[in-house]
This record gives sequence, C-alpha cells and structure tokens, in this order.
Amino acid sequence: MNYPFWDVEMGYGILMALIAVVHVFVSHFAIGGGLYLVVTEQSARKHDDARWLGFVRRLSKFFVLTTVVFGALTGVGIWFIIGLLDPAATEVLIHNFVWAWATEWCFFIVEILAALLYYNGWDRMSARNHMMVGWIYFIAAWLSLAVIDGIIAFMLTPGGWLESGSFWAGFFNPTYWSSLVLRTGICIMLAGLYALMAASREKDASFKASLVRHSAGWGLVGLAVVAASMFWFLADIPATVMDTAAKAMPIPMAALGLMWQLALVLGAMLVLFGLVLPKAYHPLVGVAVMVLGLVWFGSYEWFRESIRKPYVISGYMYANATEVGKAEAYQADGLLAHMAYRTGDDGDDLFRHACRSCHTINGYNALKPLFDGMDRDYIDGAVMGTGKMLGNMPPFLGTKAEAGLIADHIYKQVDHRPVAEIHGLSGAALGRKVYELRCGSCHVPGGHGSNTESYADMEPGDLGDMLDMAADLGDRMPAFTGTSEERQALIEYLQILGKGGAQ
Repeated sequence: MNYPFWDVEMGYGILMALIAVVHVFVSHFAIGGGLYLVVTEQSARKHDDARWLGFVRRLSKFFVLTTVVFGALTGVGIWFIIGLLDPAATEVLIHNFVWAWATEWCFFIVEILAALLYYNGWDRMSARNHMMVGWIYFIAAWLSLAVIDGIIAFMLTPGGWLESGSFWAGFFNPTYWSSLVLRTGICIMLAGLYALMAASREKDASFKASLVRHSAGWGLVGLAVVAASMFWFLADIPATVMDTAAKAMPIPMAALGLMWQLALVLGAMLVLFGLVLPKAYHPLVGVAVMVLGLVWFGSYEWFRESIRKPYVISGYMYANATEVGKAEAYQADGLLAHMAYRTGDDGDDLFRHACRSCHTINGYNALKPLFDGMDRDYIDGAVMGTGKMLGNMPPFLGTKAEAGLIADHIYKQVDHRPVAEIHGLSGAALGRKVYELRCGSCHVPGGHGSNTESYADMEPGDLGDMLDMAADLGDRMPAFTGTSEERQALIEYLQILGKGGAQ
C-alpha cells in the first residue's frame, strides 16, 4: 500500500495472462528447442544425413529468433506489468531474491549469445564446436529456468521462509523440485509440438514420416514427464490449499480439470497422427496440436496462479497487497492510514486498494451484477464479510467506517431498483435470484457452505425468523435487508431447497 495505484479497465488477471502466459510459453518452448536442436543435429551428423541437418538448420532460425527477439521483449514486458499491477509483491521478490535475479540474467545473456553463435555458426564452425555451442545454449537456458522456478514456486509455497526469512528456505521451497521437473517436461513437449508443425510442411512423404515420428516421440516423452510430475507437484501443494480450492474455488479446479482433459486429447493426437499415421500429419493438424499445447499451458498457469488465492505470496501477502503480519495494525489504524498515496476520494482509494486488484465495477469480475438491486447496508455487510465468500477472497482488514465508504462507492454505481423489477421475476424464481445475490456467495446449494438439509423440516415462519436473525448466525454474516417481497420469495425458494429441488 506504499505505491500509487495503476487503474486499468481490463482485469488484472486477463492483462497478466496476455503478457505472462505467452512469454512463459515461448521461454519454455525455446529451452526445449535448444535441446531438440543439438540432440537432433548430433544424430544427423552421426548418420551423415544431409536432409536431417537441413531440417535442423531451418528450425534453428525460428528458435533463435523466438528466444532473442520475442522472448526478450516479452520478458521485459513482464517486469513492467508486475511492477505496475503488484509493486508490493514485486518489491518482496526483488529484496529476497536479488542475487537470484542477477544470476538468472547472467544465464540469459549466455543463452542469447550462444543462440546467436549457434544460428550463425553452421558454415563457420566445425561440427564439434557448433554442437558445443548448442549445448551451451540449452544448458544456460535450462539453468535460467531453474533459477526462475525457485522464485515462482516460492509465491505458492514459501515454506520455511515465512519463519526464517532465509533465501535458501524460500528458494528451495516445497514445490521447487516437482515444478522444475514439470517445467522441464513442458519444455521437451513444446519443442516436439513445434517441430511437428514444421515437419508437417515437408513434401517428401517418407522423410516427412520420419520427421513426424521423431518429433512426436519428443512430444510424448515430454507429456509423460509432465503427467507424472504433475501428481508430484499436486502432492507438494499443502493439503489445506487443495482442500480449500475444492470447496470454495471453482476457477482453479476447473482449470485443473481442463488441463487433464487437454493432456488426454493431446496424447491421443500425438499417438494417432504422430506415430500411427505420420504421413497424414497435415499442416492444419500441426497448428491444431500447437494450439492445444498453448491452451493446455494456459490452463496450467491459470491453475498455478489462482490456487494460491487469497494470497499473492502464500501466507505473507494477500492479493490486494495487504500484509498478513500487519493485519492488527490495519484494523486498529484503518487502511487509509497505511496508504502513502491518496487522491482525496477515500471511498475510491479504499476500493482500489482493497478490491480493485481482482474486481471492477462493470468489467472483469464485475461487482455491479452482484449488487444491482441490493441496498447499501447489505453491500456494507458484504464488504465486511469478504473473507468468508466463495472464491477464497482476502478478509477485509480495514475499519467498519472504511467498509462503509467502500459500500457508498459501490452503491452509487449500481441499479437501485428492486430485484423483481430489474430481472422481471416473482415467486420462487425471484427467491432463487435473491438467494444467488444475497446468499450464494457463501452458500452454494449442494456445494460450498451448503446448509439446505437444515431447511427440510422448517416452516415458513421458522425460515422467516432465520432471515431476521441472519446477522447473528455466523461471523461477519450480513443481515437480511431485502424488501418484503424478496423476503417472501426467498422463503418460498428455501422451502423448495429443503425438499431437494431447484438446485
């Protein structure tokens, strides 16, 4: 909270994904490509096969340009974007891992120089020296990954660093080794997928078949390493994190499910078109498989990034840059007292710092649809109860008065008409909508926080009494402040839920 806030209409998650996922995809692809190039070149020279050498030479141009140009530019882009989106977390990473970053940059410089020498050395170096440069390119690239992996894994599982503050405890954290093996498998897989796309354009059918089988083998080996190490990686994530995600975080669990589904489809396509029918590996198949690989990688990164909610650094800093260790100070002094930069609009400043890192009013993760038709007191209660809501949100660490300022800020931007008028509903249908808006963020029928079984034997009067006592039923649970029509409709819907229907 010591930095000015950079406000953009696009959601931070989407903006980060557009830059970071593409960069990380390309960087893994370039690392695996370095290994593919030098191993395949070595085999081609051993068998004195000019066609294979020609293929590797053509392939090297794309890999090198990708590393030197696109990878480097998007890498700089990541530094800009994380510094703007989450300067507090970036500060923590720099302070704790400054020498790791410096080491990684040294490896990256060696990687860039070796890549340029490798591409320009086909006609200028002996075969032995050329392959030696290729190995230097791959090793430097992989060592760069090994350093970055320690910092990325730290954000999910800082481990003993939380107690000791030790560089080594943070770097060699609980998910370091499993994620390093996993990312190495990704590198190998992606190199195979691109080589397959390049091989699909070959005209000679028999040569194309041998290229496709060879490259499909790389893809399948990489995929096998990924699948095996993914189980290891998931086992290294604290059970409490996975349990919380399964109960209250549908987004990372959906990404995890999609990841396994895409891996099965990818494996089936590599076997069918890569090994069984290599001559049928059409360029469209090559593009489709490459896109599958990118979507798979995106789902993995989405899972890894979102599973650590509500934290940006697990156990240390929440996604909105409030520090766990300063919770008592925030609650005593108020969040505003800890904001170094203020605009003069306290409600706007509080919303930006407490909510805006994940929510917009009308755009990404919009709050307006959730609060249209809601009264100001309900919004106030919802702000105070954020830590209890579906999605594993950070708790609100400000004062009651500051929650009211945020509620005012949101309330003036939502629709003040009754829910029935906004959505054109009545009866049980209106009750269902009221439940979704007022109750569903914490109580999902048949899922997270479900208590529908308790409604089975309750009469309308009992359900009405329960609504009247809502604020006393749970910690930070808001009072029911809806209209009489909404109250009656909600009671009708709760009766239906109690009988096992309308979920």
